[in-house]
Amino acid sequence: MSFQIKNNKATAKHIYKTLYISETLVSQIEQIAVEHDTSFNNIVVSMIEHCLKDGPG
Repeated sequence: MSFQIKNNKATAKHIYKTLYISETLVSQIEQIAVEHDTSFNNIVVSMIEHCLKDGPG
């Protein structure tokens, strides 16, 4: 299944978490967000959901 960027502003309850990630990774994610006219957070959440749906390996 191909990766799709979703609009994650649903009515589900949300919490804040902090990630410790490299500057290079941040730059790559920010570029994707700019290209798709969305937020850094939306890209990260979409990526995590995609990975969890596909399962390990």
